[in-house]
Amino acid sequence: MRILSQFKKIDWFLIAPPFFLTFLGLISIYSSSLGREDISSFNKQIIFFGISIFLVILLSFFDLRFLRVNSYLVISLYLLSLLSLAGLFILGTEIRGVKGWYRLGSFSFDPVPFSAIILIVVLAKYFSTRHIELQRFSPILFSGIYCLIPTLLIFFQPDLGSSLSLIVVWLGMVVFSGIRVRHFLILALIFLLIFLIGWKFWLKDYQKQRILSFLNPQIDKRGISWSVNQSKIAIGSGGFFGKGIGKGSQTQYGFLPEPQTDFIFSAIGEEMGFLGIALLLALLFFIFCKIVKIAFWAKNNFTRLFAAGLGFLILSQSFINIGMCLGLFPVVGIPLPFVSYGGSQLLAFSFGLGILASLKRWS
Repeated sequence: MRILSQFKKIDWFLIAPPFFLTFLGLISIYSSSLGREDISSFNKQIIFFGISIFLVILLSFFDLRFLRVNSYLVISLYLLSLLSLAGLFILGTEIRGVKGWYRLGSFSFDPVPFSAIILIVVLAKYFSTRHIELQRFSPILFSGIYCLIPTLLIFFQPDLGSSLSLIVVWLGMVVFSGIRVRHFLILALIFLLIFLIGWKFWLKDYQKQRILSFLNPQIDKRGISWSVNQSKIAIGSGGFFGKGIGKGSQTQYGFLPEPQTDFIFSAIGEEMGFLGIALLLALLFFIFCKIVKIAFWAKNNFTRLFAAGLGFLILSQSFINIGMCLGLFPVVGIPLPFVSYGGSQLLAFSFGLGILASLKRWS
């Protein structure tokens, strides 16, 4: 009876919708596996789905409010995340030109999504203890350094999409913390200068090509633009009800690139139609609104800021991924939260969700 009463205290409206999203993704992953005649990805994702459910529920049982006051633990987690990112340059396995994974037998471990969650913890701790000081520019600048180090380590893998996502999270948390307008304009100018310098010295040719093909699709019809066009065809051909699981021509015959990860939204649109996309968007919207509600009604700044950071992370990755599939953004290779294939992504988001569920329960 005591265990049952503890389960009743869990905010199921927070953790159930992401599970439904993952289940929707599993259906699509299984379908695209049929065309490849290899369901190993589906089997792995099932395993990670089970672990993620256990992880979220387990974390929600523990009182994690000590993260608000234990600076040594938070800094240790941050340094560990930096070490794991730096280690990729030496020990990482290169896949499609990106050194973003540690190979562990038949599984791969991606430290980037976990680093994003840890960065949110660090920034929530930093801003919550310096809330009054944010009227000055120096705390904002120092918080930017916390974000800059992992962002650069991820950018030079090279992983443009994930590095952009970290910047959005940092900017979102800074604005949510109560930044002055003139400070925000200064930040905008700094990022514009960084982009111009990055375009000249840092961005690789294929990254520039993705941005240029987005601005002018006619310059690369058989390359990046071809992928986006196939994505649009898949979404448009799905109609209202979709072609049916395992029956999408773009998904099953290899025309749609990466139907399990980057373009899983397009695969769902083709085989599940408008109804499938509407369900997916409704679940994402509900999750975001629930997190925003927690952020505004939280009783302490740490919980409020962590919720805001997690909300911005989910929103930015969802917005970029869906915009990428619709041709509204350049193809930067970023997964759809809780939906795309990838055990590390799923576990990291579940880790963040479990922390938030605990903070809300025990605050």
